[in-house]
Amino acid sequence: MSKPLRIIVNIMTDFVQIRQKFKELKCCIIIPTYNNDKTLERVILDVLEYSENVIVVNDGATDQTPDILKKFKSLCVINISKNKGKGYALRLGFHYAIKQGFRYAITIDSDGQHYADDLVKFLDKIESEPDSVIIGARNMEHDNVPRTSSFGHKFSIFWFRVETGLKVPDVQSGYRLYPLEKMERMRFFGRKFEFEVEILVRLSWKDVNITSVPIKVHYYPKGERVSHFRKFQDFTRVSIANTLLVLIALFWINPFRFVKALRKKSIKQFIQENIINSDDSNMKIAVSVTLGVFIGVIPVWGFQMLVAFGVAYVLKLNRFVAVAASNISIPPMLPFIIFLSYITGGIIVGYRTHTSHYSAGITFEWVKANLVQYLFGSIIFGILAAVVLGTITYLLLQILRKPQVARKEISNQDRH
Repeated sequence: MSKPLRIIVNIMTDFVQIRQKFKELKCCIIIPTYNNDKTLERVILDVLEYSENVIVVNDGATDQTPDILKKFKSLCVINISKNKGKGYALRLGFHYAIKQGFRYAITIDSDGQHYADDLVKFLDKIESEPDSVIIGARNMEHDNVPRTSSFGHKFSIFWFRVETGLKVPDVQSGYRLYPLEKMERMRFFGRKFEFEVEILVRLSWKDVNITSVPIKVHYYPKGERVSHFRKFQDFTRVSIANTLLVLIALFWINPFRFVKALRKKSIKQFIQENIINSDDSNMKIAVSVTLGVFIGVIPVWGFQMLVAFGVAYVLKLNRFVAVAASNISIPPMLPFIIFLSYITGGIIVGYRTHTSHYSAGITFEWVKANLVQYLFGSIIFGILAAVVLGTITYLLLQILRKPQVARKEISNQDRH
């Protein structure tokens, strides 16, 4: 067999193996498209070489897209009558793929930026890390990368790390592999470009592994570049989505993850790891206790751990200690806290607590007077209890942590 013929045979064999791998992994390719008739046909031809399971979502295109799609009889085409956004198109594509029994879906843009030969990288990666999200990470250091894309790239990475704690090389890339089974029962609010941020963050919150593979990317010259990203409207939508996701992460996801991890630790282990062996100063730990106790006393029960976690996070205090201290309002302690807060309020606002008789009937004025008294009292008593317990904590740390601090100093000197 001649060398050229052998090369052709090897290439054909590789394509057959790749197509077989797509089938074995139950993986399809989804192409959302809107008014990209100049590049769409080439993108479809390229991906069809690797897989026959291709889903194109026509998001209300008004150009020659419908005519192009008619040329491909083997394609699954989902038509949307009016343009609703990339996120909406992807959601329809995912829904259809799940109904067809696919386990994975690779999304690729129709604007010609992505290279079909990178599909193999996604397949290889998912075999070693099943049920992961795989992001096609672009090299954003090239000279031809638009300045706005570079800014958005860094902006998204920063907020994704705030929302999930994960550092990934690319968040905005539309070239991705998704584990469909993990998404089957999820409901999303994003309909446009913000959807691609939302889905990554929320899958991360479900403890789905987020990883990446390096991909090539082609940016057309400025005059030839077709982008449907509206700088003001879509950037605003993405910013609003990030704001909501940050708030949810800060006051809901992170606290519950923390509490879940905390419950797995014994009290002795918790004290050893987060207080005795902590790198935080005695003052910082004491202030964290002070914050936690105050929040535990004031009437935010049921949410005291969430509030303590959020405030400690913002103030850069020890979140673990603050949340633990906020549990001062556990059920056995709650009656005493309410009573002492009520008594303290009577002293502060001048109400005589012994004159409030239930037999006299509960009137609006009675409720108003006692509520004001209690609220004032809870704040004052919370401050007093927090300062007292925080001070005691500081004094105990000064005594108990001295040997520990000394050992650390000796250890550091030995290293030098």
